[in-house]
Amino acid sequence: MNRTVAVLGPGAVGGALAARLSLAGIRTICVAPPETIGLIALAGIVVETRDDTLTARVEVRERLEDEVGLVLVTVTAPSLEEAIERVDPAAVAEGVVLPLVNGIEHMQALRARFDGRVAAGTISHFQAYRVGRVQIVQSTSSPVITIASDSLAVRELERVAELLREARLDVRVGQSEKRVLWSKAVRIAAIAAATTATGRTVAELRSDPLWRERLLQALTEACEIAKADGVLLQVPAQWEIVEEIADETTVAAARDVVGRRRAELDAIVGSVLRAAERLGVPCPTLTELAATAGLR
Repeated sequence: MNRTVAVLGPGAVGGALAARLSLAGIRTICVAPPETIGLIALAGIVVETRDDTLTARVEVRERLEDEVGLVLVTVTAPSLEEAIERVDPAAVAEGVVLPLVNGIEHMQALRARFDGRVAAGTISHFQAYRVGRVQIVQSTSSPVITIASDSLAVRELERVAELLREARLDVRVGQSEKRVLWSKAVRIAAIAAATTATGRTVAELRSDPLWRERLLQALTEACEIAKADGVLLQVPAQWEIVEEIADETTVAAARDVVGRRRAELDAIVGSVLRAAERLGVPCPTLTELAATAGLR
């Protein structure tokens, strides 16, 4: 397997992953617009973790034409279609495109450009945010990345997993694309809708009996939607993960709404609501929270 990894969209999450990969001795290329790559070329990527400050130098490109073994797509969902135009499909003709993008609707655009070289992926147990143009604060420990593909052989996914594990990432190979996507979507849709609607952190929602019940109900509704789409998820198991989320956690979509930045609330919550409509599943709590959050 080609051991070069490209990171498309070196923002907070992508930048933190790029730094880890580069410091593990893996050739890493960041692909981004000119202003971003200019800053990275000048100053590198700086990641502040709980235990250390990491500084990494990576290669940069406005457009990826080098052959690579893996492309990590870490842009936000609203930027996806524009961003993937920066990657020549020939660059991953023998590689794998792995989106770590929120929501459940982005696979179609990726398949249209990269055909069968795409796997589904999620990243969880991870929070990072920018405090400067090249400085990233990682407030959680190592993330969990889950991958699956309905078109690639398991051995290809295992090679991807092994490469990422060299950067001390916890990588798991899932059963199917749909299950991987829904397993995160049910939680993040409920949390994104509730934290955006209230402006509260996850801890504040959990400690308020009324909002705790509403968050649980939204999660339950999301699990029912996933079930109707062929993915059976246990609500208690999903709620246990919510209970383990760091107290101060919101989601990037909620922070973007507050900061009046381009948000991905529609990709996170709207995609689940559209699936509910398509599948005929009522979800009154999630719908009400989404409306209060400003999603129409």
